[in-house]
Amino acid sequence: MSRTSPRIAVLGTGAQGASVGADLLRAGLDVTYIEQWPAHVEAMRARGIEVRLPDETHITPVHPLHLCEVATLREPFDIVFIVVKAYDTRWVAELIAPHVAEDGLVVGLQNGMTQDAIAAAVGAHRTMGAVIEVASNMFEPGIVNRQTPVAGSWFAVGAYDDAARGREHEVQAVLSHTGRVDVSPDIRSSKWMKLVANAGELVPSAILDLPLASAVALPGVHDFMIECGKEAARAALADGSRLVPIFGLSDDAVTDPDRYAADLLGEVLDSFSLPDTNTTVLQDWMKGRHAEYAEVNGLVVSVLAAAGQEAPYNAHTVRLAQEIEAGRMPRSAANVHALLDVPGRG
Repeated sequence: MSRTSPRIAVLGTGAQGASVGADLLRAGLDVTYIEQWPAHVEAMRARGIEVRLPDETHITPVHPLHLCEVATLREPFDIVFIVVKAYDTRWVAELIAPHVAEDGLVVGLQNGMTQDAIAAAVGAHRTMGAVIEVASNMFEPGIVNRQTPVAGSWFAVGAYDDAARGREHEVQAVLSHTGRVDVSPDIRSSKWMKLVANAGELVPSAILDLPLASAVALPGVHDFMIECGKEAARAALADGSRLVPIFGLSDDAVTDPDRYAADLLGEVLDSFSLPDTNTTVLQDWMKGRHAEYAEVNGLVVSVLAAAGQEAPYNAHTVRLAQEIEAGRMPRSAANVHALLDVPGRG
């Protein structure tokens, strides 16, 4: 890396990106925000970014750019954190590629298996995968509600392949200002493990229009979520990945696929959720936005289909999500019967 103090960009400054960027700025790092929500950019320019934590609130001055202003950039970035929705990854990676230093790094700080899209745009030698486990939300421009404080936030980072191997510590040092950061020797497997947890929690609770904890409390829903996770764990193995510890768990926490799927969901519920935590999918639907069900549950279905296996719980989840986004079904706790009525599963 060309500079002692890296020049950093956060590309996508919604709830996660904005709060992470604020921690880096408060640590004295050089951080530029790049954002596609115009009102959010203008609010941050006027008032800074306000991050409301469980025990404190802080307001941090920021330097935000509208997406269209990327073309005005002249000095390259040493580290770029991509924090957009998984389905937006490829085009934003192409957008920022000319503005990354040749020895810079681009980090996909997202849910979903986004590292391939990033590598295709910026090169494997500049690609880092990452896992993020932080609960936060944003419904007003310039204001983040971060439910997980720095002390409880967890990240993993790992090189896409050998071309970037050995540089994980550069990203670890930066992200350590916003949470615990583990280096993963197999980031693809680590990201699959996060997807195992996400497959059960994100979309099913959103279909019910409930915070995660409230959804889990409904009879039958927790078991449904675990079945989604089991299928995702089998998809990870079918895709050539391994079961590996994440969320700061130790190696002895890794058991068989079915048990580990249940344990990962339990870890999210116990350590990374509050009673009123809404998943990212529900937040998107509350805002009238498209959600990442195809990149999570849909991926499980397609990977297992390619391996000659079925994924009935994830396929059912995708169908219901499509009905909601098409306006043919409202999100509601009354959907619990439809959710649990998995075709061919009694």
